Amino acid sequence: MTIKEDLAAELRDAIKSGDRNRRDVIRQIETEIARARAEPGFTGEVDDELYRAVIGSYVKKMHKALEEYEGMGERGAPLAAKLSFEVEYLGRWLPRRLGEEETRAVVRSAVAELGAGSPAEAGRVIGHMIKQGVPDGELDGALVARLVREELAGE
Repeated sequence: MTIKEDLAAELRDAIKSGDRNRRDVIRQIETEIARARAEPGFTGEVDDELYRAVIGSYVKKMHKALEEYEGMGERGAPLAAKLSFEVEYLGRWLPRRLGEEETRAVVRSAVAELGAGSPAEAGRVIGHMIKQGVPDGELDGALVARLVREELAGE
């Protein structure tokens, strides 16, 4: 079953069951897909790859907004809860991300392979990881950057 078909089935179920949160986030993703298709120069197909890219982009934006709402305390709590649901719900269609310890192991391996030893070489280590084909969807870029800095600083 494609992501589009899966989301369509989920939308039907959400409408029948009265699940507004699920209904709203699925409709938002469909809106984001329509925007992506309407972009000048779009020539691709509406396939799972496009859905993953759109969902990934949306989740990234919502995760950032979630952090802001959480920082607002009680005033932002309702919206933070809504965004938290959306991020978690949509995560099922995204590639699994490596946890901190798994990412740390990948970083240590790259640092050892390059013989890197100073914080100035962080960009080189990250570039090497990308060139070696560590799937981008599996790694959290901010986490990688932090762990590379820590590893090269000897922390």
